[in-house]
Amino acid sequence: MLKIVPDPPPHNHSLEDILIQTSEYLVCALTIAQETVLICSEPAGQAMTLATMHEIDRAHGLVEVALSKVQARH
Repeated sequence: MLKIVPDPPPHNHSLEDILIQTSEYLVCALTIAQETVLICSEPAGQAMTLATMHEIDRAHGLVEVALSKVQARH
């Protein structure tokens, strides 16, 4: 039987690779949120975006701590 969709490539990423990629995604998310604050004119929307930025920043901090612990093991 011919498969129409190929199997996805296996994910053999190390924990360090996953943390680095997650950190990069969080930086991108924070940048998007910062731009949203600038273009959003409603105070409620700005407040929600600023709260989101705070949470993204805290998550990024945790990922960076985890990444430093993984890299210290090497």
